[in-house]
Amino acid sequence: MDLTSYVARLREELAGAAELGGPDARVLAELARTDGHNHRPVAGDSELAEAVKVLARAHLSLIWSRQKHTNQLRSILREFYPAAVDVFESLSSSDALAILGIAPTPLMGRRLTKPRIAAALRRVGRQRRIDERAAEIHAAFRAEYLQAPGLVAEAMGATVSALVSIIAELVTQIGRLETELANRFEQHPDAEIIRSLPGLGMILGARVLAEFGDDPNRFHSPKSRKNYAGTSPITRASGKHRVVLARYARNQRLADTTHLWAFATLTASPGARLYYDQRRAGGDTHNKALRALANRLVGILHGCLTTRTPYDEAKAWAHRQAAAA
Repeated sequence: MDLTSYVARLREELAGAAELGGPDARVLAELARTDGHNHRPVAGDSELAEAVKVLARAHLSLIWSRQKHTNQLRSILREFYPAAVDVFESLSSSDALAILGIAPTPLMGRRLTKPRIAAALRRVGRQRRIDERAAEIHAAFRAEYLQAPGLVAEAMGATVSALVSIIAELVTQIGRLETELANRFEQHPDAEIIRSLPGLGMILGARVLAEFGDDPNRFHSPKSRKNYAGTSPITRASGKHRVVLARYARNQRLADTTHLWAFATLTASPGARLYYDQRRAGGDTHNKALRALANRLVGILHGCLTTRTPYDEAKAWAHRQAAAA
């Protein structure tokens, strides 16, 4: 019986049970009894893998939250305090949070002296170019910009102070979770294999383990793992028209992880770089080439985990390099 016929029969049995008023649970139990050979056991991860998943997802959620609040901070600073946006490349950096914490309004920023700025930078751990950086900030805060009315600036400054406090606490908690996540991930037996792949450091490696899990029977082929990751494309054809699309219904956390992983391999793996360059030369956009590279990397990961062997650059890309030659 093919898959279509099997699903049709299940649908008929469930519909019949509904018409007779029978409980769905009984029908499902009968299906499990009579058709168990057609179903795979539910995959189950180890306790350690589940712990890594909890930590990895909490860590990533806090990072997303930090970015959300940083965007809010940038938006309000552009309205009344553009000097802060100009002088700080990252508003979630320790330098930015330290200075905005003591000078949340343009007026307070103009009153800062170079020694006080330098002292604030030292308090948050800056060790190099302190006086030079203090001079840059001092000059930026004294530049001419359009000013908001006094009461409005004070209200916006109170908002800046609140956001700075939230972002600073998020940075602290992200660091704590990162340490705990790294400790748990290092204890897992798959960690050594996962980290052997180029581009996978401690945090990205932990996310890969968290989202794929460690049940060896969950993915019966590289293709199934790629489909789960959302890296394998969808091909749609109608007549002579054929289009290849990216998967949008996917695990977004895993999709973000594989995207960052593929990008990191461009400088960590000559084979991955060659594959990316070939895709670009063939007409792929940057994102499409990264998706293709991520798809290839997920397949390599599957092979390494299945055979319990670490990554080997020559084996992973030898056929690609031979074809290019």
